[in-house]
Amino acid sequence: MKSLGKIIRSVQAFGRELSGRPSEAGPVQGPAAIGLALGGGFARGIAHVGVLKVLEEENIPIKFVAGTSVGALIGAAYCSGVTIPELEQIATRVRFKHFARWTLSRYGFASNQRMIGFLSSILKVKTFEELRIPLAVTATDFATGEGAVFHSGPLIDTVRASCAYPGMFLPVKIRGRLLVDGMLAHAVPTNPLREMGADRVLAVHLKGRWTNGEGGPRHLFDVIGQCFAIAQEMNCGVWQKAADLVLEPDVNGFKYDDFEHSKDLVRAGEAVTRAALPEIRKWLQVKPKRQKARTASLTQPAAIPAD
Repeated sequence: MKSLGKIIRSVQAFGRELSGRPSEAGPVQGPAAIGLALGGGFARGIAHVGVLKVLEEENIPIKFVAGTSVGALIGAAYCSGVTIPELEQIATRVRFKHFARWTLSRYGFASNQRMIGFLSSILKVKTFEELRIPLAVTATDFATGEGAVFHSGPLIDTVRASCAYPGMFLPVKIRGRLLVDGMLAHAVPTNPLREMGADRVLAVHLKGRWTNGEGGPRHLFDVIGQCFAIAQEMNCGVWQKAADLVLEPDVNGFKYDDFEHSKDLVRAGEAVTRAALPEIRKWLQVKPKRQKARTASLTQPAAIPAD
């Protein structure tokens, strides 16, 4: 009987090895699956390129990416295979005119249909299924206010919808739904990453003033932008709960359309990510148990997660 029991245990152990299931002896040791959440911020989103640049240089593996608005655009490009040098070059050349065409509509002042040509020229693939890194793109249902998260199908229209800033751009219709900017439902898309299976979530929050210093807003779009920035700050608790670490590049002083300062914005993303590296590297040592997320905000050269 003892021999039979030993044989059974050996067969069970061999079966676990074949199936890839962990042994009951203890937790599996290994790196955590890291998800990267890229928030919105229009031109300020160029700071995301700096974040990606440092993570790649330091060989920090990103398992999943989720993006809102400009974060969806940069996330789609990166996940499709666009390199960091290519992203930096694109950032120096892109301007508002590459996205928008002025129009007269009750839904907004501009159409972002020009993004179709822009995205077609930079994306290495055209569908979610072809991406080298799994991606989630968020948008907001204009009629119901519900969040929409896309993981499959064509990329271009979903990215356009995620970037359809209310009041500025017309909504984008997908599958019979009018969709607007994902910032309304997922200011920083951390929860979609948890649903995708991320063990650790690194969030990039582009916090900053939208108005033009003490001189006040330059035009209506500055007013709309500032209102959205206020609403975003008031709802930070919703997405921060699903984040393990929050990076806040110093984008204060940059206007929503400051595309000409792309190099400075990239450097802002680099600086905050390098400050966070000691904490991020810990995630590569031991795969964590499922537990309540810990959050830290990094705006200074420090990387200490809050209790």
